[in-house]
Amino acid sequence: MNRIISMVLVIGGVALVVMGILAMDSFNSDVSRLFTGSPTDKSVWMFVTGVIAIIIGGSGALILPKANK
Repeated sequence: MNRIISMVLVIGGVALVVMGILAMDSFNSDVSRLFTGSPTDKSVWMFVTGVIAIIIGGSGALILPKANK
């Protein structure tokens, strides 16, 4: 069960990273970058949250099976 949750976190994290990258290339992000020099907060948070989910899910998938033995 824990391995399933870890894999869901990894898949969800990959989806968030992809959505964050696509949002960074959007028109709204370009306008924000024009005035502030950085992309929109939404795109940055999607990217960061995705990376964190991948790290947590990946570590859970790799560490949990060894701890159960």
